[in-house]
Amino acid sequence: MPSLKEIKGRIASVNSTRKITSAMKMVASSKLHHAQVAIQNMLPYETLLEHILKSFLAAEADSQTIYDQVRPVRRVALLVFSSNSSLCGGFNANIIKMMNQAVDAYAQEIGRENVEVYPIGRKVYEKAQKMGLNVQGEFSALADKPNVHQCIEIAMELGRKFAEGELDKVELIYHHFKSAGSQVLTRKTFLPIDIEEELHRDHERDLTSMVATRESQEYLKKRGDRGQESGDRSQEEVKPLNDNFIVEPDMDTVLSQLIPKLAHLMLYTALLDSNASEHAARMVAMQTATDNADELLRQLNLQYNKSRQQAITNELLDIVGGSVNN
Repeated sequence: MPSLKEIKGRIASVNSTRKITSAMKMVASSKLHHAQVAIQNMLPYETLLEHILKSFLAAEADSQTIYDQVRPVRRVALLVFSSNSSLCGGFNANIIKMMNQAVDAYAQEIGRENVEVYPIGRKVYEKAQKMGLNVQGEFSALADKPNVHQCIEIAMELGRKFAEGELDKVELIYHHFKSAGSQVLTRKTFLPIDIEEELHRDHERDLTSMVATRESQEYLKKRGDRGQESGDRSQEEVKPLNDNFIVEPDMDTVLSQLIPKLAHLMLYTALLDSNASEHAARMVAMQTATDNADELLRQLNLQYNKSRQQAITNELLDIVGGSVNN
């Protein structure tokens, strides 16, 4: 049985750890709020661009652009989004696991050397380097400070490689942020871009709640059902372009300019989602650690009180025993 001094030392140690996890939870909560604001600021642009593209699709525009051409896959690029730091639960481990699965699947078909990795985040960069993958650059700064201009540069480089035939397919691997307690691991095709699939993807996000509880998940589920219904209604409300709407110089030329902008938006949205998911995962992990520390402190205090009471009882018995013997 540990002594009172050892138990007091453990209590002090757990208290110190609890202070750290509680502070990290508060910091992650603040960063999550800023990440949610960044997503909210992006949404008006996303909404308007999607409305324009849906209008063109409703007009049955048969666009022929280089970015939506499906061809045999001989060389692939993977954009993988992780964090720069740890202590965020299984956030990075899940991303790395999915990256390994994607690399192994393509390695059997086209060879490991034909799979390029664009790591956004130090954790996935270090893992890809350790695995000996074909790493194309290092973009750790984006994981901490999302930058739309650098995202556009990466998207333009990938678009150029795809247009010139250096790449036949590009995929994104990231966490889609749904709420503070739900981040969905996502793997989707970036190029060739499927406009209809991208416009009908899951847009549901809870950008107001900071609580990761069962009640918040039920709330999000209900919102998701209503969001799907409203999405169906909005799709029905989109009408083909009428005769008063003139597209200059022609539909294909306009779409050839809009589709790259949609690709830029996809990449930036994935970065914002990954950034918000990281902070949410860290907030939940630190909250769990703080709760565990509270429970451990309760048990240690109980053990300390029992040991102290036992020591007092033993001393009283010694005193009583000594007086009887005298």
